[in-house]
Amino acid sequence: APPECPFCGEAAGRELEEHVRARHGHLLGAPGTDTGSGEQLYECPMCGLTCTNIQILEEHVDLHLEEHSFLEGGNITDLELAQQLQSEEDERQRSEEEKREREEFKKLQRQYGLDNSGGFKQQFLRNMEREVDRGRMQPFEYHKRKADMMESLASGIDDGKTKTSGVIEALCKYYQNENKDVRRVWLSAGVDHFHSSLGDRGWGCGYRNFQMLLSSLLQNSFYNDCLRDTTLIPSIPKIQSMIEDAWREGFDPHGASHFNNRLHGSKAWIGACEIYSLLTSLRIKCQIIDFHKPTGPMGTHPRLFEWILHYYSTDNEGGAKVVCTSKPPIYLQHQGHSRTVVGIEEKKNKSLCLLLFDPGCSSQEMQKLLKQNNDGTGLKLLRKFVGSLKEKQYQIVAVDGVLSLEEKAARCCASQVLTSEKIP
Repeated sequence: APPECPFCGEAAGRELEEHVRARHGHLLGAPGTDTGSGEQLYECPMCGLTCTNIQILEEHVDLHLEEHSFLEGGNITDLELAQQLQSEEDERQRSEEEKREREEFKKLQRQYGLDNSGGFKQQFLRNMEREVDRGRMQPFEYHKRKADMMESLASGIDDGKTKTSGVIEALCKYYQNENKDVRRVWLSAGVDHFHSSLGDRGWGCGYRNFQMLLSSLLQNSFYNDCLRDTTLIPSIPKIQSMIEDAWREGFDPHGASHFNNRLHGSKAWIGACEIYSLLTSLRIKCQIIDFHKPTGPMGTHPRLFEWILHYYSTDNEGGAKVVCTSKPPIYLQHQGHSRTVVGIEEKKNKSLCLLLFDPGCSSQEMQKLLKQNNDGTGLKLLRKFVGSLKEKQYQIVAVDGVLSLEEKAARCCASQVLTSEKIP
């Protein structure tokens, strides 16, 4: 209903204020009651409030009119007003949440190399340019390394500048003479160490670990047939293309969609599933084992250590203290990083210690392990005891043979609904 005049009750519509001033303005301007001391009092005709100043009374009546117009002319109840205010607050919060989600998504894209900011080549060149700007690299060295990098990319072969060979052989010699607390040790044979370079620093650990694993497989004649087209260590961009080839064959379509089916030219991180798909596409038999929760006190994973001990010691139960096995190294993944297991120690007190190659360790540090008369202090780079691995979850990719073409096809189909084996 249209708002009514509070003085005469007549329907005034939207012109309520004009109606009051035209018809009843005399009430506002009427002289007030004399108090006897010469002071005039003015009474509000709507609520009876007494004012001593006509201007104050007019402002007071204006407030009545505004309130009356809002409640009557707007026709909004208290419930509707509350709902309107709540709706506005919900919309504000939803907008802020969407903004936070967009910012978080962009942050994750940058973190995992999916922000279209370029890949190995672009990062390598940018980092070298920074080195030149800071005076840590001469221009002639920049141009030489750029030419070497371009040649490596064209051939698809790693340039070997981050590789350290001979560490496993040095470890064998060390353990032969060590007589303090190691009862037995098992080692993978022929593993070269690869560390991150200017082109993949911060995101290339998965690719470098694959290079380490492949370096051992290439020296094992058992894998010659399935690796006849991969006789040299591929570069990181080449590995990215190889994973894309595996996706095109049908491996892990769910994982491929996470990367929009494209790795080459990006700084995308890879993990256990990508390593599994790549190895299986090469007809290398492997499995993913998921240690999805701690199995020991204080967040430790003793079952992980026991599994790796069983992996190395099976078929290698001879009495020798040092056993250089034919077992390939193991890809070890946790949130944010991956490393390569190259062996395991069993102490005289029965405790276990993993030996890990870390892509984050420089070749300068690794080469310290090659020195004659090594006293074992350099092994702290490799040793990880049970109390040292406390991530919530670990995944490993373990190689255990060669696949036939039929087995490869079956695993390709299975990978479309692949779930890793979980250790309870």
